[in-house]
Amino acid sequence: MKRIMSMALVAIFIIALLLLGIKQMGRMQKTDNISELVNLAKSFEERENLKEAKATYQKLVNDAPNSAQVSGWEKKIEDLNIKLLFSGAITDKSILYEIQPGDSLAKIAKKFNTTTELIIRSNNLKSNKILAGRKIKVYTKPFSILVDKSQNTLILKSEEDIIKIYTVSTGANNCSPVGNFKIVNKLVNPTWYKDGTAIPPGNPENILGVRWLGFDLAGYGIHGTNDPSSLGRQVTQGCVRMSNQDVEELYTIVPVGTEVTIAD
Repeated sequence: MKRIMSMALVAIFIIALLLLGIKQMGRMQKTDNISELVNLAKSFEERENLKEAKATYQKLVNDAPNSAQVSGWEKKIEDLNIKLLFSGAITDKSILYEIQPGDSLAKIAKKFNTTTELIIRSNNLKSNKILAGRKIKVYTKPFSILVDKSQNTLILKSEEDIIKIYTVSTGANNCSPVGNFKIVNKLVNPTWYKDGTAIPPGNPENILGVRWLGFDLAGYGIHGTNDPSSLGRQVTQGCVRMSNQDVEELYTIVPVGTEVTIAD
């Protein structure tokens, strides 16, 4: 009986070692797969295969959500989203449009609810002049914006997909208004009016930076800044403040009429 029990214990021990070995091999194989996918994603990036690179980073996020590298992969996806927007690559959210006689960039942008700036950027156009018969990329899906005051982030979305998350500043003492708004006007190099005095663009006292996207709530909007060190904090008079580089990017992408939600 003792011999049988000893043999059983030995068998259990051997099985346990085998299972542990299989588990460790699985971990090693997963690590190898992750390394291979990272190298593949980098290779796609180097060759400007943007859609393939994005899909590979997305697979990494899906397959290894607990990896210490996941935030870096997510940032890569955001960067690739913007590169895809600004490239001629046709995606499931864009079309190849043939310019018709009588078309203008403004007319095409209005038809598809996009911006002339995005059409110019994604097609590498040198001017507003276009020729009938030419085919150009046009983005056709709506954008929306979510501002999270608690995190001081601005999330740019297209339908349900997150395109990019920006660091912003919001109102001091939580004074940015909460609710649903729309962008009703857009200005390049806006003048800031302070106590009835016009402060021109470029003046160090002009706090609006290089772009303004105004809400359908008078006096509120999204704008740039001459003080990038203030980003990530609640310090504004109620508006949403971005770096000049980021607000230029956003200005190019979103048209008048874009919905903006501000949440606590």
